[in-house]
Formats: sequence, C-alpha cells, structure tokens
Amino acid sequence: QVQLVESGGGLVQPGGSLTLSCTASGSIFTIYGMDWYRQAPGQQRQLVASITSGGSTNYAPFVKGRFTISRDNAKNSMYLQMNNLNSDDTALYYCSAIIATTSDDFSGTNYWGKGTLVTVSS
Repeated sequence: QVQLVESGGGLVQPGGSLTLSCTASGSIFTIYGMDWYRQAPGQQRQLVASITSGGSTNYAPFVKGRFTISRDNAKNSMYLQMNNLNSDDTALYYCSAIIATTSDDFSGTNYWGKGTLVTVSS
C-alpha cells in the first residue's frame, strides 16, 4: 500500500511565501514523475508543476518564475516553494506521483494525496 501525504499549507498574506511538502510511504520500489496540482473552489483541478525522477521540471504559465518544484529521491519527497503568492493561488494543493511497487513494474501506478489547503488573504 502506498500513501502520499502533503503538508505545509496555511494562511499567508499576499506577497508571502509557503513551502509545501509531499512524502510517499509504503511499499515503494521507485518513484517516476511527481506533480503538484491545485483546485480552487468551483474550478477544475489544474496542473501546477511537474518533476521527473531525473529532476527535469515543468511549470504552468501562471506560476512560472514564482514557484519552484524540487524532490529528494532518498526521502521519497517532493516540495513546492511558492513565492509572491496572490489570491488567485488560493486552492487545495494535491501531490500526485507515478510509483512502482515492484522491480518489474515499469509503468507504475498514479497515486494521489488528499491535499493541503493554501489560503492567500490579508
């Protein structure tokens, strides 16, 4: 069984910063790609940033230059450093990862965390 747990959300003022963390636990052989998604009230879930197992990154245009995604493979963890936050960044932030649980699982399974809430407000 694999679990993803996000942490680090909270209330922050406009212009402030937060760092989100996501840690995978359970029967993990390897973690392929990892992503951060977010979903604001009444809106569809949207991809925020992605990182491959090798560290290559990709960002949604609306966060480029403000957010930084990173990962620590030894800790099965991923992070999202968020700077210059604004009210549009208010959302539930989810961690997603493609995880192989055995050595012969070359495609992996997509797992999701339950989310951590980020509220940007004065």
